[in-house]
Amino acid sequence: MKARTTTLLSFCFSVWLLTFLMVSPVTAKSLPAENIGDPYQSFKGRVINSVTEKPIQSAHINVKGTTISTISNVDGEFSLKLPADMEDALISISALGYQTKELQLDYFKRENVIITMQESVQELAEVNIYTKGDATDLVRKMMHNRDENYVSDEALMTAFYRETIKKGNRNISLSEAVTELHKQPYLSNKDDDIAILKARKSTDYKRLDTVALKLRGGPFNTLYIDVMKYPQFLFDMDKLNLYSFKYAEPTKIGERSLYVVDFQEIEREKPWYYGKLFIDSKSYTLVKAVYSLNTDNRQVASRMFTSKKPNGVKVYPDNVQYQVDYRENNGKWFYGYGKADLEFVVNWKHKIFNSRYKIHSEMAITEWEVANIIVPHHEEFIKPAIVMVDDIDGFADVDFWGSNNIIEPDKSIQNAIEKIQKKIAD
Repeated sequence: MKARTTTLLSFCFSVWLLTFLMVSPVTAKSLPAENIGDPYQSFKGRVINSVTEKPIQSAHINVKGTTISTISNVDGEFSLKLPADMEDALISISALGYQTKELQLDYFKRENVIITMQESVQELAEVNIYTKGDATDLVRKMMHNRDENYVSDEALMTAFYRETIKKGNRNISLSEAVTELHKQPYLSNKDDDIAILKARKSTDYKRLDTVALKLRGGPFNTLYIDVMKYPQFLFDMDKLNLYSFKYAEPTKIGERSLYVVDFQEIEREKPWYYGKLFIDSKSYTLVKAVYSLNTDNRQVASRMFTSKKPNGVKVYPDNVQYQVDYRENNGKWFYGYGKADLEFVVNWKHKIFNSRYKIHSEMAITEWEVANIIVPHHEEFIKPAIVMVDDIDGFADVDFWGSNNIIEPDKSIQNAIEKIQKKIAD
């Protein structure tokens, strides 16, 4: 009997749809206290297209020679925190389809820092070379080279995680956390572990009518998008025949040329995956993947994603999208950023109008090191079934994150944060 990959991936990407009276938030245990004394310097800026002046989302901002990094938000904005004694740093800014830019740290020591990036130019002759051959063979090489291309040691990573839930255009839930990610080698059968170092949340159930939608899985939702560590959740070597692969127009990140491969599942009876793979042309490394789940079969999709719901209500996913970015350090690649966007429709029996919920979760690696990890007691790790809006505690002031790098919130989330802080002040 053929295994269905969608069932595996949906384990953490499931929602609880609860009646309002069932909501009972729980306080998390023993989150570490903030270390206010950490000396650091903070810089902010915005990344835009040099011609259109449109913001560039998911641009990686990295301190060269270190593993310190951050990423731009949907408005192209970012913040970067460095040790106070780091004066001569060189900052690298890279994004898919753009020429990489390097700037001295002094450039960021001004107000209203704008970084303009030029699109990469792909010559026609190069396109013709790239579109020859069998795309399935290329993907097979990509999978075969996992051990050579990706980090083969245990790594200790610091990551920032954010999760938001909206009803329509209104923010009803916000959770953020600095996490410690214990990453296993890419060919290891051991799963990665996550510990929460700092966290905060706010939930405004008063804005809801009769139900509260919650996301189960927290940071694991974005961790399991790492398809090179968890290929069984999408496709591994023995499942490639279940997909069709076709070359698309190639692109670049800086001077690195990338094959672009469109893929989609062949069987369409149940929810099926489709998307794009961005593969380094020299090493056959997966650099980026963007993919979606077709949910036209609402009945099966609902069972995949919904854990609990009250009687008399139907809930189904209407839009499911994922993204994973990998980054390179000393010739080895590692998970750098993961994002999941899920949209659900809630229909009550005998009601004319339905409700639409949007869930956005993202996690970015902000610092890491290869290390012989001493695994702490298992109770310090969070479980894949965590519900962030229940299992973490409170909100905090603007200095809460200290020297930790975070992803700048987009404008709508920033408005929600300001309202929360205003409530606290009142």
